[in-house]
Amino acid sequence: MTDLNLSLWGAGLALILVVVIYNFWQEYKAKKKVQRAFGDHKDDVLMKSDSEAVAGNALAERQEPRFDDTVPLADTQAQPESRSKAPGRTETRPVVPVDEFIDCIISMDFENPVRGDKILAEIQSVRIAGNKPIHFVGVGSGEQAQRETITHSSSYSQLIAGVQLVNRSGPLNELEYSELVMKLRGVADNLNAFLDVPDMKHVMDSGRDLSLFVSEHDAQLSVNVQTKGAPWDISTLLAAMEKLGFDNRPDGRLVMLDGEGGALFTLAVNGSLADQVTSRITLLLDVPCVSPVRGGFAAMVSCAKSLALRLGGTLVDDGGAAIDDVTLAQIQEQVELFYSAMQAAEIPAGSTRAVRIFS
Repeated sequence: MTDLNLSLWGAGLALILVVVIYNFWQEYKAKKKVQRAFGDHKDDVLMKSDSEAVAGNALAERQEPRFDDTVPLADTQAQPESRSKAPGRTETRPVVPVDEFIDCIISMDFENPVRGDKILAEIQSVRIAGNKPIHFVGVGSGEQAQRETITHSSSYSQLIAGVQLVNRSGPLNELEYSELVMKLRGVADNLNAFLDVPDMKHVMDSGRDLSLFVSEHDAQLSVNVQTKGAPWDISTLLAAMEKLGFDNRPDGRLVMLDGEGGALFTLAVNGSLADQVTSRITLLLDVPCVSPVRGGFAAMVSCAKSLALRLGGTLVDDGGAAIDDVTLAQIQEQVELFYSAMQAAEIPAGSTRAVRIFS
């Protein structure tokens, strides 16, 4: 091997060594930056307890990021005509798992009162039709009997099943409805009961009406924090997020709680388990599932701004464009219209109905 060959080999190895050292140094700096960013700061809304953070965020200035481009918010007042209600009204029915507003109701009348333990044994396997949940309530045998959750020791003169008419996957379809009716006929036969089955066409029409509302109000609000320099170390970032109050769920989601155990918004690091670094984190608010009184918009933006400040990042939309205050103000107006439309339709954002149908 000539001296020239040896020189070229030496130069190549030196160059590779320099690149390796440089990459290691960049990752080390990114990791230390995250550690420093979350090491000593205490006077921050995210460092408070859940209840303090929610209360503080609810009073913060309302500045909302853009909606995802795949979920248009034009014509947020549109609603299924058959389900439009007077503005300002809210759910007043007893808290039972069957809701005639969003469920198809099928009743089952007994010749003689039947004990709850016998009913529960029959319906324990009847919990879903396709991907639509099924709920049951019983009606007691007294003159003033009301719908109530079925218990083992009580007796009932009627069993009522409610299958959800719609969820995010779409409306109840003919196959799912037929599956439900078949299952309920078996229950009725075993309990010696008369089954009152609604007309399929009417049920399908109701499901499509409600599905239109869901499709027009299925909005998710997101804001991203983009690094201005080196990417962030994911493992260090995740540990820091947990310290700030995010709940690391088994499904991999990082969830900021609303103070009562519900999700306020979520955070994603936009990386797989195999990735070591990320250049962007995303905060996401499931708009119809969070009540406006929770201050979800303000809390999410406050969190994003705090993270951007600590990590040396900037707020951007999904396309990478910086989010300015003018855009935030415009989105805020749309958000208010969105919530007004949901309230007027008697499906207030964050209510049990909304959470069920936007599941």
